[in-house]
Amino acid sequence: MSPSPLRRVPVQRRSADRLARILDACAELLDACGYEELSTRDVAARAGVPIGSVYRFFGNKRALVEALGRRNLDRYAARVEEGLARVPAGCWRGAVDVVLDEYLAMKRTVPGFGLIDFGVQVPLGARVTQVGSEVADRLAGLLAAHLGREAADGELRRAVLVAVEAADAVLQLAFRADESGDGAIVAEARRLVCAYLAQVLPGGAGSG
Repeated sequence: MSPSPLRRVPVQRRSADRLARILDACAELLDACGYEELSTRDVAARAGVPIGSVYRFFGNKRALVEALGRRNLDRYAARVEEGLARVPAGCWRGAVDVVLDEYLAMKRTVPGFGLIDFGVQVPLGARVTQVGSEVADRLAGLLAAHLGREAADGELRRAVLVAVEAADAVLQLAFRADESGDGAIVAEARRLVCAYLAQVLPGGAGSG
């Protein structure tokens, strides 16, 4: 896990609420003006807080956007965990559907997510090497519990990392083709991940 971008972790409810407003404002402005035009002053104004409140938590706008990406990942993991609870234990194909469907839902509806999802890409379009690994770690833990595997299962973690990176590349293509995600390309991403996992997970070809 990469170091926290927060200068200070809020303890009181009032501070936590202020931090949430700052992150919400950041997300909305990312959609409105993009990363390059984003400023901490504009974030403070939109959040209705003094500029000093932003700098109390963040050293610069990159740290602010990194924190937004981390919040996105926390919320995504929570949504996946909730979705997996509705899938029969051991059914990895159902689990894949949850993982992809929740990502697509956030991509289409969560402010700022379309630009940064789980991490900062600076310059825009650049890859952030640790982000895919962190997503894979979170998903591998959730899937291990769902499939009755050990949390430290290296084979599962590696398979999830490859699946995450492959799906990410194809889904980027889907959203370049259509701002809502080209349905046919999304379907290919789902097929690709399922075909791969069917070969690498023990008993995968006949389970789920």
